Amino acid sequence: MLLRIQTSVALLATPRAFPQKVSKMRHLLVLKYIEKIARTGSLRSAADELNITPSALNRRILGIEEELGVEIFERHPSGLRPNIAGEILLKHIRDQIADMDRVKSRIADLSGMRAGHINIATTREVVPFFLPALIKRHLMEFPAVTFGVNLYERGEAEASLIDNTNDIAIVFEPIRLAELQIVNSVPQTLYCIMSSEHPLAGQKALKIYECTEYPLLLPKRPEGIRRILDAAASKVGITLEPAVESNSLDLLRLMSQDSEALSFCLAINLRPQLAEDHLVAVPVDLKGISANALISGYLRGRALPVAAARFLESVNKELSLQFS
Repeated sequence: MLLRIQTSVALLATPRAFPQKVSKMRHLLVLKYIEKIARTGSLRSAADELNITPSALNRRILGIEEELGVEIFERHPSGLRPNIAGEILLKHIRDQIADMDRVKSRIADLSGMRAGHINIATTREVVPFFLPALIKRHLMEFPAVTFGVNLYERGEAEASLIDNTNDIAIVFEPIRLAELQIVNSVPQTLYCIMSSEHPLAGQKALKIYECTEYPLLLPKRPEGIRRILDAAASKVGITLEPAVESNSLDLLRLMSQDSEALSFCLAINLRPQLAEDHLVAVPVDLKGISANALISGYLRGRALPVAAARFLESVNKELSLQFS
C-alpha cells in the first residue's frame, strides 16, 4: 500500500499524470492552478501568486490540454482567456473546489475547529462600515475562518454565485433575483450628505428638486443609489446634472466637506463619525419610489458550507438588529 501511495504522488508531480476523463481529476492543487490563471488572465501573475515558476505552470497547462485533446485557453499578447472548452472545465473545477470547501467546513465543524473559507460578493454600499465590523467580530469568535471579499458592480455580485465563485451575496438593489435565495431583505433610507454649514443642513428631510439647486456629487450608473436618484428626479420631471461622478462613495462624501456640494449614501454606509468631518446627513424624501432593499442570500438550491452558513446567520442577525 505504501508503494502505491508513493507512486501516485510521483505521477501527480508530472504534467502527464492526469486521467483522460476530466471527471476523475481530483488533484485540487492543479485544479486551482487553472482557476487562478482564469482569474488573473496572466500566466506570470498566476505563477507569482502560486509561488511557482511560469514555465512550470505552463507545463501543467500544456499537459492538461494534451490529455484533453483540446486547448483550454486562448493565447493573446495581453494574456490568457478561457475558450469554450476552458469554460466547461472551469465550471467543473469551481464545483470541485466548492465541494471540497464544503467538506472541509463540515469536518472542521464536527472536530470543533470551526474553520473554513468564505467568499463574499458585495457592492460598494456594504463595504465602508457594516461588513468590516462584522468580519472582525466573526474572526474574534472563529479565528480559523478566512474570508475573501469581492466587490462588484450592480447586478454582477449575485451573478457570481452561479459558478460558486462566491458563497454568499450582500447587495443593494440586486438585479438577478431568479438565482438568488433571499435570506433577509431590509429597507434602506437614502441620505443627503452635506457640510454642517450648508443652507440645507437644518432641514428634517429633502425633496429631490431641492438638491438640484446645488452641485451634485453622484455615483456612476448603474450604482443602486444613482438608479434611485434618477428615478426620483424623473418622477418630478427633472434631470440630475452631476458636477462630479465617481464610483468611489468615500471620495464623493469627502468632497462635500467645506463646500455646497451634495453627496448621497444609504443608511448601511452612513459614517458614524460624520460630525468629526463637519458633515451632516439629511434623509431624502423618495415618496412614490418603490422600496429599496439591502439583500443577503446565496445561490438558490445550493447547500452552503458550514462556515458560510454560520456567517450568513451573523449577517442576518445584524441586519435585523440595525434595520428592524
